[in-house]
Amino acid sequence: MEALEILFTASLWAAAIRIASPLIFGTLGELICERAGVLNLGIEGIMTAGAFSGWLAVFLGGDLWLGVAVAALVGAVLGLLHGFLVVPLGLSQHVTGIGITLLATALSYYAYRLAFPEVTSPPKIEPFQPFPVPVLSDIPVLGPALFQQTPLTYLAFIMVGLVSWFLYRTPAGLAVRTVGENPAAAEAQGMNVTTVRLLAVMAGSALMGIGGSFITLSAFNSFFFEMTNGRGWICIALVVFGAWRPGKALLGAILFGLFDAYQLRLQQLAGAVVPYQLFLMLPFVMSIIALIVMSRRVAYPRALMVPYRKGER
Repeated sequence: MEALEILFTASLWAAAIRIASPLIFGTLGELICERAGVLNLGIEGIMTAGAFSGWLAVFLGGDLWLGVAVAALVGAVLGLLHGFLVVPLGLSQHVTGIGITLLATALSYYAYRLAFPEVTSPPKIEPFQPFPVPVLSDIPVLGPALFQQTPLTYLAFIMVGLVSWFLYRTPAGLAVRTVGENPAAAEAQGMNVTTVRLLAVMAGSALMGIGGSFITLSAFNSFFFEMTNGRGWICIALVVFGAWRPGKALLGAILFGLFDAYQLRLQQLAGAVVPYQLFLMLPFVMSIIALIVMSRRVAYPRALMVPYRKGER
């Protein structure tokens, strides 16, 4: 009975929103890339690089928002590298993406060891603090869950609306969706498919970098190895779960955050009776089940992972 009561507590939903925040950034970034026809498996490494670079910028004396900007810039640069290899050169998006993940992760760890060769515990910074929204934060349950978060969480929700508006209400968004569905038709309309795809991958990767920075600048106050903990791979699944639509992807991210926050509380209830590994599996198992149920009739972008060369039909 107590396990059911937990579902109606404000602390659970506040934790779910907090856990979902970096996933929202990463999922939106992957969604933009895939809408343009490019699968970006470099997301795990890009989020790691964003987490490290943003944290390092703040540790060296920069403002927290400067750290976010640095993380976005690093993400965009890695996205440009990935885009250059898979769009004009037409290399395998799977192999290149995994290579970007390995490269970005290794560079981040190497740079950390160079900057802190003799540190035994990760140095700390002063992260973003929760910012209660006046009036709204006083609403029972909903207020503490949604309106007592850090500024980056609010930005994540704002970005959902902005990405939706961009994709479905602007000519540039139409261009992105067109090159992801029918690049030949886009070329016939005078669009430069290569340029549109490169810019989309860079923009999406910048959002991934911001998602990584959330982990070190908002959720935690330091950088340590393996801290992204597979969030990038979860984001790829959430894009499919959300049927390549920002609103549905947001719901998927919150659902995963809820599963993760819930399993932590179930561990406390069970104590040592049930192995904690079973609870750690719970959010991933539930996400797989939800993904199977929701994605059976999903229509993916028809030109996804299909290389395009100008003049070919």
